[in-house]
Amino acid sequence: MASDVTSVAFTPDTVPLGDGPPTREEMLVYYPAKFTWRQLKTFVNSGDLGLLKRDKKLQKRYDTWAQGIKAKYGSMANYLLNYRLQWGQHDSISILRSSLDEAPTHVANGSATPAVTAAPDEPLDPKEAKKLPPLPPDAPPYFKADMSPELLSITMNDWPYSVPPEVEHSLIWSRVPILPPDLLPPSESKISARLHQDGLWGFTGNESPPPSPSTLPESLGALSEWGITMEKLVRSPRGTDEEEREVRKYGEEIEKFVKHRWNPREWETAWFVNPPRLQSVPELTHIHVFARRKTPEEIARLDFNSSQH
Repeated sequence: MASDVTSVAFTPDTVPLGDGPPTREEMLVYYPAKFTWRQLKTFVNSGDLGLLKRDKKLQKRYDTWAQGIKAKYGSMANYLLNYRLQWGQHDSISILRSSLDEAPTHVANGSATPAVTAAPDEPLDPKEAKKLPPLPPDAPPYFKADMSPELLSITMNDWPYSVPPEVEHSLIWSRVPILPPDLLPPSESKISARLHQDGLWGFTGNESPPPSPSTLPESLGALSEWGITMEKLVRSPRGTDEEEREVRKYGEEIEKFVKHRWNPREWETAWFVNPPRLQSVPELTHIHVFARRKTPEEIARLDFNSSQH
């Protein structure tokens, strides 16, 4: 994190409760994490991304805020396009800051945080229906790790899922589709049907394999208030080894990008792309990234082990 807010004793007496996007202090006091880092990785790797949840009280606060946003801007997509997303620029709006913001730089392939920019002015007509900016001639047809930063808007999630304090929840918004536009319809392709129902996910910077889906029952207790049971999961059965490799191919460019931005030596991440059934703003494609900065001890151990090979 940009600062170690967990070292300070925040209480309801010292942290006022607002009604818009929460501060990190509010997250600690009023919406403490329901899930551990291992549980989050288990949910991501379970095959059902619908297991990833926002705190119920925070969800209620979000729903109320979203009503006001839609009344002002006409739709959530309009809000994002007219105000929130800053293509090719540093996220100057988010209240929640990333520790990547501590030394912002500009790198052509988007692997580092762009230079800081001022927050944009409110649009004259918030309800004006705005479209994505026209794509430059050299834009790729779908997401590529080395595409121009102007095609992306990387933000913190203003309304994060219930993640531990040491985990940052970022969003990578893209002006081009995540998946190839020539992907066959789900009715004509088993792989496409899986991507459409399950989405995509992966992990970077992990020293050991992510928790196996078979361990999910051990973590379901953390989802009891949502009434989640094994019988309610929505996920595809495991395919053949060839099918599994084919599905993973569609996440290779995302993984490369995540590794560029969140150096695997310093960060462990779990990234995912929600399937259509779970997308809150289907008009705008985006990737979720849970990122945990490694401790100095972890990095030292990693460096030592690398030196032994």
